[in-house]
Amino acid sequence: MSSASSSKILPADPKATYLAAQAAIDAAMQRVMNSGVYIMGPELVAFEKEFADWLGVKEVVGVANGTDAIELALRAVGIGPGDKVLTAANTVTATVSAIGATGATAEFVDIDPATMLIDLGAVETLLETLRDPTIKAIIPVHLYGQAVDMPRLMAIAERYHLQVIEDCAQAHGSLVGGKKAGAWGHLAAFSFYPTKNLGALGDAGAVAGRDPLLLTQVRLLRQYGWRKRYVSDLPGRNSRLDELQAAILRVRLTRLETENMHRAELARHYLTALANLPLQLPIVAIGRTHTWHQFVVRTPRREELKAQLEEKNIFCGILYPVPVHRQPAYHNAALHLPQTEQACAEVLSLPLHPGLTVADVLRVSEAVREFFTAR
Repeated sequence: MSSASSSKILPADPKATYLAAQAAIDAAMQRVMNSGVYIMGPELVAFEKEFADWLGVKEVVGVANGTDAIELALRAVGIGPGDKVLTAANTVTATVSAIGATGATAEFVDIDPATMLIDLGAVETLLETLRDPTIKAIIPVHLYGQAVDMPRLMAIAERYHLQVIEDCAQAHGSLVGGKKAGAWGHLAAFSFYPTKNLGALGDAGAVAGRDPLLLTQVRLLRQYGWRKRYVSDLPGRNSRLDELQAAILRVRLTRLETENMHRAELARHYLTALANLPLQLPIVAIGRTHTWHQFVVRTPRREELKAQLEEKNIFCGILYPVPVHRQPAYHNAALHLPQTEQACAEVLSLPLHPGLTVADVLRVSEAVREFFTAR
């Protein structure tokens, strides 16, 4: 479903929406405080089941944050020292640091300039050219609210015997062929950082999947490898989703579909208002539903545009300004990813979140139009 055909809904009253949500969250937090159970209790169990049902997967395992979710998922499928994991470089470094935490190495692939998602044609070419048996997994990063073409990716993964760990941090509710992001790969990692479509009030994450054996491994890894308390069956760690965050996420989950619809309505107005400008607007790939975690435009004049908008008290984000392979910690001078590098030099996230109204979006759009028409 494209943004142009998304269901139209009335703009929410941000203040009323905030107060209603806050009241429900306050009640959930009080429930936890009254229970006296703060770790690995009934709120976590309930959230894991509710989120699994919503995703359409067998199980969900709550963990401390999204970075841990990627690392534990990789470890659960057997990724470790000496292995390589394919992924994109126009992502937050958390994706790559999680790979490194397993002892594996990230192998970067360029992106499709239209969607800014990992280029599956380039993935196939690399796999066919290298024939490298140490490439054991791939992490498709579902970026800005749009998912990678998962049917095609899963076919590639089966052909080359790759484990697929979906990075769903920006794709809560995104669909491919009617199936949610996070329900395709061998495992999927979610972040519930407060800015996400489904956000907690602190760090939180989860691993989702269809294979009970893999999910059992994740459950062991998140708490010291314990099957029996104080006895480690394997070398795990402490990565638990606490009861307070689980309770908050249960409330937020009930509002997620409505908030995603509102995001789509705001995006529809942006797309209409910004048409015919010298600005690359986001596209929605055929057969996919965008959840508009970010509304990302592209222009070589990004810094000028950003500065002028800030003069009008309109503050934009840049996700992400420097590709991972050009950052000091992971710098690779020999690697050239032209589409990735150009995108990172041009992307700009215009304001979009459920607290905005259509009037807010039209104000931002008018300021963008003024920038281009004045020049």
